[in-house]
Amino acid sequence: EPVTAAPAPMANTASAIEAAGAGEWRSAEDRSRDSARHPVAALEFYGLAPGMAILEVQPGGGWWTEILAPYAHANGGSFYATAADIANPELPEASRTAREAFAARFAAKPEVYGTVNLINFGAKSAPLPTANFDLILSARSVHGWINNNVSDKMFADFFQALKPGGILAIEQHRANEGT
Repeated sequence: EPVTAAPAPMANTASAIEAAGAGEWRSAEDRSRDSARHPVAALEFYGLAPGMAILEVQPGGGWWTEILAPYAHANGGSFYATAADIANPELPEASRTAREAFAARFAAKPEVYGTVNLINFGAKSAPLPTANFDLILSARSVHGWINNNVSDKMFADFFQALKPGGILAIEQHRANEGT
């Protein structure tokens, strides 16, 4: 499917978020999940604004990346995503391969995504860059950190990585009652 470019910068923050969410570069399957995940409303609620340095934590397949990277690119911001910690000698080869595939996917369309910066991240990774981010988004990850006893490290990393007044945005599944 041909893609022309990321959305043009807009003075109205809500319109810019809507333009990124409606991007033609997003698959029909990903857009079909918008009615349940409400990305535009969530990003407006979180306070996403032009010029922000954004970090997406453990982006998985890139559902949020397809919205956030073009938004940052079109609106004078910067976009980062955590990725498998290639400095960890115990990192499985499958994790290295997944990181490379993620990087290649977004590097293939710089006119849409701009630069997608990857940062080593994991239970044994070095801390994130200090006071670097205006917005850190974690989607559907917290339960895994709690279950693996690494949540203290993760939240300490986020705390030191946020600029003063920065926003930590958490999207999380609803747990079944009693769990």
